[in-house]
Amino acid sequence: SAIASGAEAAIIPEISMEKDQLAELIDQGFRKSKSSSMVLVTESEITGGAMNLAERVKKQYPQYDVRVSILGHLQRGGSPTAQDRILASRMGIAAIQALLENQRNVMIGIRENEIDYVPFKRAIKKDREISPELLEVLEISSI
Repeated sequence: SAIASGAEAAIIPEISMEKDQLAELIDQGFRKSKSSSMVLVTESEITGGAMNLAERVKKQYPQYDVRVSILGHLQRGGSPTAQDRILASRMGIAAIQALLENQRNVMIGIRENEIDYVPFKRAIKKDREISPELLEVLEISSI
């Protein structure tokens, strides 16, 4: 998401970043005549979430105009694409079929363009790791 959105930095559990490092990244951008910076923040115990981080940054760096946009709110506010509608239809039908087949406690997903019924215990077992290559791309493409 950070790479796709063009964010200058990402505050994620996989990359350790302190407030001072974040401020330095943003300062570098302003020194290069950038008028704004976008920072992606994951919601986790480690990051404390975007709202919490924004409040801390506002207090310590009052010269910055800090705003928070919640991705989920933006996503729900737009019109669905054809691909969104097809995906929703496929997954909705799969959910009905799962109920009719007495499958319980499963998540409906798509794997290699096929419907996949994943038991909840496996689905929430652990987070998927981010590719080291993508982490390197993010680091190189930051401010």
